[in-house]
Amino acid sequence: MSDHAAPAPSGRPAHTGGHGQHPGASSEPIPGTLVLPGGYHFLHLFYRVDRHILSQLPIAERATGLKQLAQALSPETGDDKPITGFHAFAVPGHKADFGFVGAGTDLQALHAVQMNIESSPIGAALIPTYSFYSISEISEYVPSVEQYGQTLMREGVDPASDSFRTKVRTYEQRLGPMNKQRLTPEFPDYPSLCFYPMSKTRVPGANWYAEPFSRRSELMSQHGRSGMKFAGKVVQVISSSTGLDDWEWGVTLWGKNPSYLKDIVYTMRFDESSAIYGLFGDFYFGYRLTPDELVKELKLDRQGSKAVATSGGSLLSRLFG
Repeated sequence: MSDHAAPAPSGRPAHTGGHGQHPGASSEPIPGTLVLPGGYHFLHLFYRVDRHILSQLPIAERATGLKQLAQALSPETGDDKPITGFHAFAVPGHKADFGFVGAGTDLQALHAVQMNIESSPIGAALIPTYSFYSISEISEYVPSVEQYGQTLMREGVDPASDSFRTKVRTYEQRLGPMNKQRLTPEFPDYPSLCFYPMSKTRVPGANWYAEPFSRRSELMSQHGRSGMKFAGKVVQVISSSTGLDDWEWGVTLWGKNPSYLKDIVYTMRFDESSAIYGLFGDFYFGYRLTPDELVKELKLDRQGSKAVATSGGSLLSRLFG
């Protein structure tokens, strides 16, 4: 996909520092904090269930563990909460059995979800298979209103025409809400989602970082227009992980149908910014479930093919009945 997660209001690079900047350059002391200047922390985590370990746990311990797992996957969310968005999901195939994606202003609250899962009585049976930490950002490649107008003129739109004025005005009205969604995104109520990490290449003949900003910006503008074709079908959030994880960005896609996720990735791979400069990690697909549904879907209340029964009824009925 792309690395244009969110733009600086001016459309220019939103860098506040860089290599070679003296740590004492500011006249004012900078406080140490985990609170971001703006935007959200993002955490993606994927787990595989070790059925053998799970089957060895005593019934009561297992029941308590499943209850705590469901609670951990049900954090309170909202714009005024430490965690603003959270989705749990089942993962078909061998890469994982389930996962979650969470976002919010409080890194420790997100980390606590992980710790609550792994410290529960069934934590030893839940094996992490992949994780990704990143933060939301406003990308340097999203054009300002003025830059958008210049792009229209390069494409042959007459700046004196009504069409030009309408397009610029529409873009100006959309820019604020688009930037807000990039920096403080709302999780859509879509049934399926996909996550993958990506970076830009640094090889001879295809070194993204050796290209001038104007060239990179042009390519990302093309890339963005490809993605706009899927409005109403797919919601995309791109979070930055440069210096924070092994890849430079994390791409989270929510789709109203799994086929839309396939279509948008396929379509955008033909854009030059991806075809020549894109490097992609493993793709993780999932379908959303409530924590209670997830326990049932993964058959965590079962040993082998038989449900665990007790004098008080099935484990599932004891937990959720």
